[in-house]
Amino acid sequence: MTRELFREDSYLKTCAASVVASGPEGVVLDATVFYPMGGGQPGDTGALVLADGVRLPVVDTRKGEAGILHILAPDAPAPAVGTAVTAEIDWDRRHKHMRMHTCLHLLCAAIPAGVTGGQIGAERSRLDFDPGDVVFHKAKIEADLNRLIGENHKVAPRWIEEAELDAKPELVRTMSVKPPRGSGKIRLLDVAGVDLQPCGGTHVAHTGEIGRVVVEKIESKGKRNRRVVVALA
Repeated sequence: MTRELFREDSYLKTCAASVVASGPEGVVLDATVFYPMGGGQPGDTGALVLADGVRLPVVDTRKGEAGILHILAPDAPAPAVGTAVTAEIDWDRRHKHMRMHTCLHLLCAAIPAGVTGGQIGAERSRLDFDPGDVVFHKAKIEADLNRLIGENHKVAPRWIEEAELDAKPELVRTMSVKPPRGSGKIRLLDVAGVDLQPCGGTHVAHTGEIGRVVVEKIESKGKRNRRVVVALA
């Protein structure tokens, strides 16, 4: 399986790697900085750079049975197994995903309701909530978000045992998607003093790095679904 370097350090932009599988479905490396689509966060794009400088564009990244699949552009030749490459992500796009993903954790803290869905984008993102009795005030939510961002809380992953999560089910805010199990441990994202919940995505190190955001709109998507759309200012 691929060593997932992005889980060890979200700020890695490149890494040296070797091709362990290659075909029309994608290229699997022994290690990568590319985040695969999951948890509402898009897969990274970028390039695999060969020793002679040739760049093979990566247009998407997905999870595969043999490891993480780097999906090449249709006209890019698949490198042979054993080929040494440098994996290089589109950092500007990834960093925006990191800012927006951390922002959505702050949105969870600002709105005390269960999460029914979400999607992360480079410029704007959304979370859907089961509102219950919660009243959604656009101006207040935006003010609360920017206050939490400005307080520059530390953001860091940590791990707990699956049994510990069983004892604290309130840590899981998503109502339809549960964190993956089987390894014995669950990865949490800890926004110090603000939010703590399971998450496998990439994030900024402090909330101040998000920058100012705006709540573009709040929409009703059904009796038990209120959508909040947030964008980078």
